[in-house]
Amino acid sequence: MRRVDFELPLVFGLLTASVGLGCSEDADVVNPESSSEVHSGSASWSPDSSKIAFYSDRDGNGEIYTVNVDGTGLQRLTRTQADESYPSFSPDGTKILFDSGFNKNFDLYVMSADGTGSPVRLTRHPARDVSGAWSPDGKKIAFMSDRDGGEYQIYVMDSDGSNQQRMSFFSDNFFPQWSPDGTELAFHVEVDIHVYSLDGLNHRRLTRNPNNGMYPSWSPDGKKIAFMSWRGGGGDRSRSDVFVMNADGSDPLQLTNTPGGASIEPRWSPDGTKILYLWLPRGGDSAGSMILYVMDSDGSNQRPLLPEDGE
Repeated sequence: MRRVDFELPLVFGLLTASVGLGCSEDADVVNPESSSEVHSGSASWSPDSSKIAFYSDRDGNGEIYTVNVDGTGLQRLTRTQADESYPSFSPDGTKILFDSGFNKNFDLYVMSADGTGSPVRLTRHPARDVSGAWSPDGKKIAFMSDRDGGEYQIYVMDSDGSNQQRMSFFSDNFFPQWSPDGTELAFHVEVDIHVYSLDGLNHRRLTRNPNNGMYPSWSPDGKKIAFMSWRGGGGDRSRSDVFVMNADGSDPLQLTNTPGGASIEPRWSPDGTKILYLWLPRGGDSAGSMILYVMDSDGSNQRPLLPEDGE
């Protein structure tokens, strides 16, 4: 069972299964059964905002799934005994980047967006390479790795896995997300959001603990950033909400009100109309359910992405 701790990155547990990584020849249509302990998350929008890729252990270990934004058409894309997580649609919608716990550590792979064919391995390192994100032009991939001394740092590589370069130098850097123009990366350093330019000439810190920020996600026009924070919970780190602020860190606005749990991992849709997020009914320090929710970008019309997962 995976544990969420806001002092550490939300990196899914490692398995030691020594099986080969592979996708099914044909993507499986899934008829899920309702579960009070479903664990899903790490969602990514397709470029046309019609589909969502995500991790779930609804059928056992962690696998990659896609679903239509209205909750229909759920498909399982991977079928392994290792854990897969953090899928990311390529900008042209033809591929999905993800990480897998094959070989007793996590590496980055890319596969066809329909799950057919064989995935291609992009990183080969004994450390953990996870949470990959495509640049808007599809030429580069940002990811986080603990290969340098055990603390997570942000790296950028070409989309074929070559030219891997370290981009961050603080302690504990997590979950990079590209700006829409591809010139900057937002990620959180420990519990606050920072923005770095790819040329290394500009660095901005947008939040300051206890008014913290984590899991940043840019709006499509680059003017705003959605994020999670526990600032609305009176210091209770087991509870958090989704906020949105200007890209310079000003004027934060709370979108969710989660008195009985935690809302984390917001992801803005490419058309700008919706935001996905992950709801933990038992709060951020529990091993309970992890349920994907979707809402309008102003915080209205909150609903579970898959109705059968709602509580």
